[in-house]
Amino acid sequence: MRITQYAQGQACWVELASHDWQGAEGFYHALFGWNAVEMAIPNGHFSLFNLEGDDLGAMYQIPESEPQIPSHWRIYFAVKDIEATVAAILAAGGQLHMGPHVVGDAGVMAQVSDPEGARFALWQAKNHPGSRRQGEENTLCWVELACREPGAEASFYTQVFPWTALSSHVAGIDYTEWQIDGQSMGGMMKMMPEWGEIPAHWMPYFVVADCDAFAAKAQGLGAQLCVPPSDIPDVGRFAVIADAQGATFAVI
Repeated sequence: MRITQYAQGQACWVELASHDWQGAEGFYHALFGWNAVEMAIPNGHFSLFNLEGDDLGAMYQIPESEPQIPSHWRIYFAVKDIEATVAAILAAGGQLHMGPHVVGDAGVMAQVSDPEGARFALWQAKNHPGSRRQGEENTLCWVELACREPGAEASFYTQVFPWTALSSHVAGIDYTEWQIDGQSMGGMMKMMPEWGEIPAHWMPYFVVADCDAFAAKAQGLGAQLCVPPSDIPDVGRFAVIADAQGATFAVI
């Protein structure tokens, strides 16, 4: 589905921060068929991922001066008034880490986090709405928050975005679906003690044609399976994958 604009609170973009941008370009091209178009920036490397000419997301090189930052994916959510949304985040107990700052004529962005420390980004579009495609093969289809206090997190996000938190029970676990105007666009699950010290985080899900074949292909390219292909009753078959640099994403 090609997209020209996003509603308030919709996931609109994904961005990969990697310690090996060249390796990541090759990995994601081989895995998803994404092309990477490098953009000129004063320092470092920044590329746009696209599929058949349509922008899907971006990638940048983590500076060598910050080796403590792990490779990771970040979710961007669309907003109409970024200043007002940042104010709502701060009032609800979140934090502002970067911005808001203008990104040329494309839009305005800010990086923030929720009360548990899960980071995400805001995007107020000007000439660039975000991902041009979602919900089709090899594109973003879902975003998911893993946290330790779902009740508190639900209170936070429903203050910040026009989301409704719908409780359900999926594959033997309590699960929350984030909905906008009755349409589910993401979810939230509680992190179990066996997860250890993994911090609260957002994770993107991408559509694939064959989960098992895709997971095997990813392993062949140097990725690790965090969760092997598994069935979600009445939903689909999914896997969680860490690329060679450790950035984690899911496919379904």
